[in-house]
Amino acid sequence: MERMRWVLVCFLPALAAGQSWSQQSSGASSSFRAVGAVSAKVAWASGTGGTWLRTDDGGATWKSGKVPGAESLDFRALYAADANTAWLMSIGNGDQSRIYKTADGGGHWKLLFTNPDAKGFFDGLAFWDPAHGILVGDAVEGRMTVFTTEDGGEHWTRRQTPPAIEGEGAFAASNSCLIVRGSAEAWFATGGKGAARVFHSTDSGRSWTVAPTPIRSDSASAGIFSLAFADALHGIAVGGDYSKADDPAHNIALTSDGGKTWTEPSGTPPAGFRSAVVYLPDAHLWIAVGASGSDVSSDSGRTWRNFDRGNFNAVSFASRDAGWAAGPRGRIAAIRWEH
Repeated sequence: MERMRWVLVCFLPALAAGQSWSQQSSGASSSFRAVGAVSAKVAWASGTGGTWLRTDDGGATWKSGKVPGAESLDFRALYAADANTAWLMSIGNGDQSRIYKTADGGGHWKLLFTNPDAKGFFDGLAFWDPAHGILVGDAVEGRMTVFTTEDGGEHWTRRQTPPAIEGEGAFAASNSCLIVRGSAEAWFATGGKGAARVFHSTDSGRSWTVAPTPIRSDSASAGIFSLAFADALHGIAVGGDYSKADDPAHNIALTSDGGKTWTEPSGTPPAGFRSAVVYLPDAHLWIAVGASGSDVSSDSGRTWRNFDRGNFNAVSFASRDAGWAAGPRGRIAAIRWEH
């Protein structure tokens, strides 16, 4: 297996001996919970204080800004189509959960959608293409919330989901509790005491099935935080308990049937709670990140090796050589490969 290292592009305290990092200033001190890699040159990130971040030179420099009128919001999700076009999703109770869009690289932002449910809370945003998107939120009136759009977010339609378990919700930790594939397939994951399930739709969110997983759900802070699929059948769910960053107990599950059933692998799991996982098809590797570090698997998720101890919340790859991770205090890191 090739060796990897994260190359930080933000200011960090002194690093442990033996590490090799290239540091740059991100221009922001926000806690980043979403990152979107578009290409080897272009990536976006978003986080607290209404902050967005964009690079168009592979991370050598980053431009940051705040969405006007949203300076108090926490942008936990984003979808980036290119260097100019991106959607941001904020979290919070009721009307604090919103969707914004820019078409000029962050110069101007348009408010597209505000949560209509006073007790609602958005958790994830994904798009099949720039016109067709989906968002998921916590349960309202006993069912997880799902909205879809067919016009780039100008209008949203509520979709019906199976009944939720009492206390079930999704985690807005990395914008990967919800993922899409192809032109109509979607999965989202949940957590909470007694609930660590995966919902699956093959018709653009119009109908859903749901399956249990062996990932821990022994407290309100436990469950599935992220999903990734290598193809239509083979996927990985990661999570654990975010209040126990170093605890690897029941933090991973695998599926080989598109999410109908999930099993816990018998090999070495990721080295603690993990908030995001991604598959790199051109490297045949899986990478998971979390508060206590980053791990890599080359055997379809059965065993994992820790390669970094830094705190990251989210991860995204456009290709093998174009990947970024994002975390607290303005932390952004680019993947580099060592042969």
